[in-house]
Amino acid sequence: MNKFALTGHPLGHSMSPLIHDRLFSLSGFEAEPYQLVDITPEDIPSSRSVFEEFLGMNVTIPHKQAVIPLMDELGDSAKRYGSVNCIKNDGGHLTGYNTDCDGFLRSVELLPITGNVVVLGCGGVGRMMAIETALHGGTLTLAVLPQDVKKAQILMAEIMEKCSGASVKIADISTLDGSFDLLVNATPVGMFPKTDACAVSDKVIENCLCFFDAVYNPTETLLMKKARTLGKTAVGGASMLVYQAVRAHEIWYGGSFSAEDVSEIILEVENEVNKMNKI
Repeated sequence: MNKFALTGHPLGHSMSPLIHDRLFSLSGFEAEPYQLVDITPEDIPSSRSVFEEFLGMNVTIPHKQAVIPLMDELGDSAKRYGSVNCIKNDGGHLTGYNTDCDGFLRSVELLPITGNVVVLGCGGVGRMMAIETALHGGTLTLAVLPQDVKKAQILMAEIMEKCSGASVKIADISTLDGSFDLLVNATPVGMFPKTDACAVSDKVIENCLCFFDAVYNPTETLLMKKARTLGKTAVGGASMLVYQAVRAHEIWYGGSFSAEDVSEIILEVENEVNKMNKI
């Protein structure tokens, strides 16, 4: 029987089994229940045989870079980000992919990513979102804390290298000004349990048209709540979580899913998160 799993350390509670088992069920693809395989960082270099036991694997922190030397090949997205979160095993030939970018792009498909975009934060996920925005022709502002300016400058140089002619500037998140078509929150601000925090001022929210928040717990962050109260469109992180999993199924065995099916799983994930927070 076909086996699939998530590896990381520590794994704790994960939404992955729920999402992947639902996707297998919808596609009619026969697979064993999705597993969680906790591997310590020191054991990763000698873990290739573990990966070979599975037809496909997902990879989460802290292993997304550490698994790269174990791959036989890397997809374009994995090369672009130097990060692997999805592995396909084709008869012992391991190919590493990055489906986080697919999850992000599909989540913002109906949002103005090609317009004037501000990305809050420039860590791992912020870096990916900023690069994808530039590659799609968006005018980009990186809004960061003063201590992250150096990191933002390095990212800005990387973007200009990958995407010549890109429009990128750096701003202090606390004094962010101007109007934007899309605000992307790639910081953990507002994440459970500190749900009463918001990464930007009410004035900034008023001056933005649409919002994407990478945080999926809570399902509606304070940022999203404030935006929706003003009648603005705001998409949460559960969407990205599910869409990156959908892309993994497309890679693993050519799975195909309707937008309705994906929307139902996103709703299931959000309900599960809400239930979890009430425990």
